[in-house]
Amino acid sequence: MARSDMQNDAPEGSSASRVASSVDELFLAALARGDDRFQTGRYLVTFKEGAGQSGLRYLEAMRVAHAGDFEGQAVTLDQLSDADALFLPEINMALIGGQAASEHKLGEQAEIASDSPIASIEPEYFVFADGGTSGSVVESGFVELAKSTTFESLPGFTESLYQASNSYLRGFLQATETIAREIRKTGNGHSHQEIEEETEALLATWGLKACKVPTSRRSGAGINIAVLANGFDSGHPDFVGRSIVSQTFVGEPVMDLNGHGTHMIGTACGPLSPADPTPRYGIGYQTSIYVAKVLTNSMMGTVASVLTGINWAIANRCPVIFAPLAMAGGPSAVFTAAGKAALNKGCLLIAGSSSAGASVGAPANSPTILSVAALNQNLQPTPFSPVGKIDMAAPGVDTFSSWPRPRRYATISGIASATAHVAGCAALWAETSPALRGIRLWQKLQNTARGLPFPATRVGAGLVQAP
Repeated sequence: MARSDMQNDAPEGSSASRVASSVDELFLAALARGDDRFQTGRYLVTFKEGAGQSGLRYLEAMRVAHAGDFEGQAVTLDQLSDADALFLPEINMALIGGQAASEHKLGEQAEIASDSPIASIEPEYFVFADGGTSGSVVESGFVELAKSTTFESLPGFTESLYQASNSYLRGFLQATETIAREIRKTGNGHSHQEIEEETEALLATWGLKACKVPTSRRSGAGINIAVLANGFDSGHPDFVGRSIVSQTFVGEPVMDLNGHGTHMIGTACGPLSPADPTPRYGIGYQTSIYVAKVLTNSMMGTVASVLTGINWAIANRCPVIFAPLAMAGGPSAVFTAAGKAALNKGCLLIAGSSSAGASVGAPANSPTILSVAALNQNLQPTPFSPVGKIDMAAPGVDTFSSWPRPRRYATISGIASATAHVAGCAALWAETSPALRGIRLWQKLQNTARGLPFPATRVGAGLVQAP
């Protein structure tokens, strides 16, 4: 392989850009060198499909750590103090430290020969949460914009929903119980089963009802669902007794100190019947939860932390992998390759995008990753929902779900919330048949979506529906 020298101003070679460097070390180094490209100084090498061991042999001049040598491929980068590179076998990629990349001339300017096992070499970037708003910042500008559009037909409702207070929840429960008693008293021409379904539906969030979750007979039993975010409060009382496997990929404990990850997991995997007076907010209530902490408590990670999480989720055969993350720019070769590797192994990657009403960003804009748009309660795309490569849509405004203790619950808005609805419904569909994996699961979700009167660039195939 012939390669040219790298640019003199490239960050590779920095002692901070080791494979084992923490996210904070990488970020401080980027600030110190004035890098406004959000590059970490490390590189990602994607090998060609079928390259097999030839890719590994290409790296043999380096000190290479192999994720397969770690139980469940749960490798954390801070364990690799002496490594020049980390190989991720499930997605057939390697992370190369800045110094090693410099010594072996593996920068983004390198020329790749046609007979090389390498498909691409890319600089690694920082990654951030997808811009979902927490309850504490729910009055931010774009949510105000969403509010002004969302609730024109529901005067007086906005304020009570945003507060998500106990008094609201008690009132919610009392109202639904009253309606349920009336239904039972009159019969209303429906069967007992239909009455029970209607009653159950009344006790769920608007998002679940829009996706037909309360009337679904599926629970996600037997399905592993991986959530790549900023961690989870596994001690939340609504998740007692659940199957939870967790792993950090950023060197911090898995405990969610922000709330975003716990909220996403709550929507996708939360309980069937949370304690009164809380309405049902979770979809796959019998799924096995795989928590991959790929963002720090500052809500920042790197592409490598995400890829190690994806590699781990595939190794643990999670049919649904859900990543509420956002990056600017066009489709990334590494995410496209990771999404394809996942599909080939019966896993479906679902991602959000920037909550700024802009074009769909990475990783969701890769053709091998299912991208999601956010809807309001009128089933309209929200002003903050991205435009472009959209595969389907789901509720993303005023989503009530779990939150780290002591708060326990919160209502937020964002693309991530919509993505969580799709991930939960995907788990229910995956339960219906072992044949619904990978691309078949993707097609089933789109083929069963509820059509909406908006361009595909805004809502894709439409609103996700539970089986």
